[in-house]
Amino acid sequence: MLRAGRATFRALLDRWPEAGSVSVVCGKGNNAGDGYIVAGLASQIGMSVQLCQLGDAGALTGDAATARDWALNHGVRIESLTDRLEGEVIVDALLGTGLRGALREPYARAVRLINGCSGGVISVDIPTGVSSDNGAVVDDAVRADVTTTFIGRKLGLYTGPGVSYRGEVIYEDLNVPPEIFRRVEGCPMLSFPTLDTLGYRFPARDPNVYKQVLGHVVVVGGDHSMGGAPLMAAETALRVGAGMVSVITRAEHRPAILARRPELMVVDANDRDGRRELLEKAGVLVVGPGLGRSDWGTTLLEEAVNTGKPMVLDADGLHGFVALSLRSRGPLIITPHSAEAAVLLKCDVAAVQLDRVGAVHGLAERVGGTAVLKGVGTLVATGATEATPGSDGGDKTRLLGLCLHGNPGMATAGMGDVLSGVIGGLLAQQLSVVDAAVMGVCLHGYAGDTAAEKMGQLGLLATDLLPAMVDALRVHCGV
Repeated sequence: MLRAGRATFRALLDRWPEAGSVSVVCGKGNNAGDGYIVAGLASQIGMSVQLCQLGDAGALTGDAATARDWALNHGVRIESLTDRLEGEVIVDALLGTGLRGALREPYARAVRLINGCSGGVISVDIPTGVSSDNGAVVDDAVRADVTTTFIGRKLGLYTGPGVSYRGEVIYEDLNVPPEIFRRVEGCPMLSFPTLDTLGYRFPARDPNVYKQVLGHVVVVGGDHSMGGAPLMAAETALRVGAGMVSVITRAEHRPAILARRPELMVVDANDRDGRRELLEKAGVLVVGPGLGRSDWGTTLLEEAVNTGKPMVLDADGLHGFVALSLRSRGPLIITPHSAEAAVLLKCDVAAVQLDRVGAVHGLAERVGGTAVLKGVGTLVATGATEATPGSDGGDKTRLLGLCLHGNPGMATAGMGDVLSGVIGGLLAQQLSVVDAAVMGVCLHGYAGDTAAEKMGQLGLLATDLLPAMVDALRVHCGV
């Protein structure tokens, strides 16, 4: 608790070095104890300290009571919550990970009071009102400028609505011994903040390698007015190393596709024999970009599913998959955003956002494959048979990871098409379904962040990711 309080106070001084006063708002548990440490440290250096305690300070127990007494010995005075928080910086030490359901009074009032202040706000462990398990915000939550979080990263800080409340996240392991962390190795929650920590290295290519060995991706999609979607997916699959990429689409799109990327092969979707021959030759299918919801698209979708080939399913392909009650005959990766996930799970978007972790599990189980739930804090989950070959049962699905990459600039048309192309291109090169999904999500988000650093978020386009992606593969993955 001393380490947590010191880490929070250090973060406070780093962010607001000129602050001369602080208001600390404490609840009833250990999170309050961290707040008392911050108050005592602030008092030690001569800052003006207001400490507001919800409930009886004498009811604190254990380490929190010890922290309270330590703060009192350093000149901190305890008062009840008032209608005014006077500090230039407000410390939210109300609940931490102790949230259960909607906020009750007086916590809801304290949250409103904190959010109504003009000063900076720093939350201890997680903003009050945000679920640490899934990022849900049932009613309201503290809008922090900085959140210090300890020992383990809380899921709610990295996915779902909670991301909008956290501000800058500062993680501290509090010098917990390495053997403690080793005890939870193999825990189903993994994070992959950089390609280096993910650690995947492509093997050196044999001098005698030829394109067929590197995989043949066939992208299916592009109904009227949507020719750009399959083009972006196909070009991306080439850029991540697939040996051959073909597109089955409307004939009207062929000139534009070949003008943009002549390395692609394009087959008229209305050429029944030609498309079936191409589907038979495919190593991996990417189905859905610009597919539409007409009979034209659903016919292509059914034919693709019936091949039993490994498949990445996105966009309107997901809608048709549900509408036609299809079942995959081969390895499957789906890449829905929240609205598409809601259709698959037969719920509303709000329900998906309230429990993105539960949603991605439900998606993986629903389709019997690997699910990528796109959005801030993209999540990846897979069926147990894919995740743990030879296992003797257990949970039906397993959470593989949460991607810490990505930025709001990626909320633009075509980003999902690029992601499906990334995953399809990696899958074609003999990566496992799980590795292709996790690696693809990580590479996509990393490239998005790299491109945004260079260009800014406002004008970021989906195809701007391609140069960054190629460079990331070169630097981080040995190719």
